[in-house]
Order: sequence, then structure tokens, then C-alpha cells
Amino acid sequence: MQRPSFPHRHLLGIEGLSPLDMTALLDLADEAVEVSRQAEKKKATLRGRTQINLFFEPSTRTQASFELAGKRLGADVMNMSVASSSVKKGETLIDTAATLNAMRPDVIIVRHHAAGAVHLLARKVDCAVVNAGDGAHEHPTQALLDALTIRRRKGRIAGLTVAICGDILHSRVARSNMILLSAMGARVRVVAPTTLLPAGIERLGVEVFTRMKEGLAGADIVMMLRLQRERMNGSFVPSVKEYFRYFGLDEDKLAFAKPEALVMHPGPMNRGVEISSAIADGAQSLIREQVEMGVAVRMAVLEALARHMPAGE
Repeated sequence: MQRPSFPHRHLLGIEGLSPLDMTALLDLADEAVEVSRQAEKKKATLRGRTQINLFFEPSTRTQASFELAGKRLGADVMNMSVASSSVKKGETLIDTAATLNAMRPDVIIVRHHAAGAVHLLARKVDCAVVNAGDGAHEHPTQALLDALTIRRRKGRIAGLTVAICGDILHSRVARSNMILLSAMGARVRVVAPTTLLPAGIERLGVEVFTRMKEGLAGADIVMMLRLQRERMNGSFVPSVKEYFRYFGLDEDKLAFAKPEALVMHPGPMNRGVEISSAIADGAQSLIREQVEMGVAVRMAVLEALARHMPAGE
């Protein structure tokens, strides 16, 4: 049986992808896991190609993961640190796009603090563009690596109950996961204090809870989110201690979920704020597995996009 191919030139978000598109990337990522576990980890898929990692926000994990993915596929990878670049001197995103485009890269990986910035950049360059997180909008590769982690451990996504808990309001990870997991047939819940729930979230087809006991009841997967204090203007939670008491995942709250429930967190974790160390490092935690799957998913995305790259003049 022929595997479905990925028909898109860019990966700007989960929104707009079909379940077939998502499955094509997850199947490719399964193969990439095996490559990454071999002693010889190199493939020649992107040999001679240039990958630029353009990060306007710091992110050690995501940037390192994309760099490793590109190098394992044979690409020449350049990390562009915006903190020391001309963007800090007043250069606009459009100017940056034009400058990078003149360097003739084959793929640009972009993380930006403004929602929609990645879509704008994709219209201004000739190469493939991958969204590595734009504002509170989307983080597609994180949702894909979460789905891959779940599928490999549970054997399926359809029919599972996934509870996404915490700072839903500021989380691009939550948004991408809600879209992807719902499209793949999971039953998705969000659990958060009312101050951390976006208006009209029900329109995304999720069940909404404001208490962990009800939200986690019967859950197969408990996905915790980082409390994003750097994006908060004003008081969203009374105190970190109070937040952990009501919404931090500890053994007592995890007991509300199914006995075999698995725990996830996109990282970096605030231990003792959204999750206890006992749970983060416990037998039900998939957090380290998510990191491994991150490299595999990013290899899969780059490989899928490489099929649409022009051969050159």
C-alpha cells in the first residue's frame, strides 16, 4: 500500500492540514526514530541544502532539535541569533526576509513572538518555511511530536481522552494540539482557571473544565502546560503556590485520571508550579520521550518539504 505523501511546500501550522497530511508526517517520523537510534545517524536527503534557523525568541530545546534534525539529514545549518543581529537595530521582518532570501537558503525555520509573522515571512521568500512557534498562535512540530509520542505508546490516537491542563490562554502548544488531536479522533479536554482560558475556546471542539478533578476523570493522557509568566500582563493567578495547589499535577490529582494514564509536558518545566518532580520523573512520565520524538518529527518535516524543493538551475 502506498503511503500518503505530504503535499505542502511549507509547514506554517496544524490548521489547514488534513488527517492524511498529519499521518504522512507521523509515519515518516517513525522511520526517523529508527535512523536516530542507529550508530550511523546520517542521511543524504538534504545534502547540499541550506537550512537557516531564525529565532526571534530564545528556545534552546526547539532550536537544538531543528539543528540536529537538519544535520542528520545532511543539511548545512546556520543558526541566526536575532539578539545580536541587525533586527535589533531596527531592521523589519520584511527586510530580514529579503536579506535571507538573497542568500538562497532551501528552508528557513522561524520562531517569532508575533502571531502571523511566519505566514508573512513565507510570502516574502522563495524557499520552504517551517513555523517553530509564532506568538500564542501555533507550534505545529510540538503538536506533531506529542502525537507521535502518544501513538507510539498507546498504538493509536483515535478514541483516547486527552486533558490539556494549565495556561491555555497563552499557549500555542495547546492550540496546535487541540486542532491535531481532535482531527485525529481524540476526545480533547482543557482544564484551567477561568483567567487562563481564551474566550470562545469551545469553538475548537474541546470540552472545558475549571477543576482538575472533573477534567482529569477517565483521562488517558494528561498534558501539562508551562505557566507563561513572561506573556502575562496583569495578575492571572493569585500566586504560584496557590496555582500549584489547585492546578499543579501531583500524585493526588493524577489519581483522578485512569490508572495507566501517561503524563506529558512540552518543556521547559517549572517544577513545583505546574508539575511535581515526583510526577515529572515518575514511571508514567513521557517527558524525556517527547524530546527524542522532537528530533524525529523535525527530520520528518524537513524530509517531507525536501520533496518539493526545486532541483536548482
